[in-house]
Amino acid sequence: VALILSMIASPIIYFLKRKLKFPHLLAVIVTLLFFILLLVGFIMMFVPLIITQSENLSLLDMAALEKDLNSLLEQVNAYFSGHNIDTQKLLKEANITSKIDFNFIPNFINSLLGIVSGFGVGLGSVLFISFFFLKDRKMFIGNAKKLLPEGHEEKVVNSFRKINYLLSRYFIGLIVQISVLFTLYLTTLLIFGVENAFIIAFITALLNIIPYIGPLIATVLVIVLTMLGFMAPEMQGEMLSTTLYVVIGYSIAQVIDNNVASPLIFSNSVNSHPLEIFIVILVSGFVFGILGMIVAIPLYTIIKVVAKEFFPKNPVVKILTKGI
Repeated sequence: VALILSMIASPIIYFLKRKLKFPHLLAVIVTLLFFILLLVGFIMMFVPLIITQSENLSLLDMAALEKDLNSLLEQVNAYFSGHNIDTQKLLKEANITSKIDFNFIPNFINSLLGIVSGFGVGLGSVLFISFFFLKDRKMFIGNAKKLLPEGHEEKVVNSFRKINYLLSRYFIGLIVQISVLFTLYLTTLLIFGVENAFIIAFITALLNIIPYIGPLIATVLVIVLTMLGFMAPEMQGEMLSTTLYVVIGYSIAQVIDNNVASPLIFSNSVNSHPLEIFIVILVSGFVFGILGMIVAIPLYTIIKVVAKEFFPKNPVVKILTKGI
């Protein structure tokens, strides 16, 4: 994570140093502070969304819901009684209470606290490592060269430079793709008056990091959040029609992304053919699941660069690495 963050930060640091004449150390600090502010802003965006959806859920008619449940239970009891089945006896024999873990809530709270503390430690570690990666980059490269076998220093250094260049372009391309989708999603949600449009658009656009599956998850999520936003009695008549229009808008945005934005951005950023990228993601997904789909393009790019540097005469390598 620290290495990826360093690659994304490199172009920003380069811009601050070359265009704004920042000293190297100041450029590194400003860049990391920028990422911290982005993370804080991202976390804070969830607060109004959670509050709003909680208010929407409170609009449910609990009395009517309780009445429906009681009616259902009466029908179930009547059905079993008609077939001479003693439901009370069945429940007693099942001994359901013995199978319920009443420590669920304290265990859940402990797990939640563990996740939060783990996230805090992890975030601090990532920022600490990233700072020194960016601040002392030349020193790390120089020390790494000393550890390499004789005769391979130049190849490894060239590989590292190409990988850094291509992956920086890839991650910037990913940010551009998310920005395009965010704009399209936000426009759709604003047109149809969906609450918390900015937050929902951002979250669903961010899910596009997961190739192919991410857009499906985003569509399901926006359906749920849109319907929750129309839970008020006076708005329930618009719920289904608005949700349908939003889904159509999201589908159009995803078609634009899949057929125009993504192929152009990623094929140009890592110098790979769109079909090549599709096959790599598909294979990685089958073998390693969702995580494999997320890291497929960066790992494939690294393999291509290393292969070209160490096996330049191989015919397959020549075909796959043309343009790198």
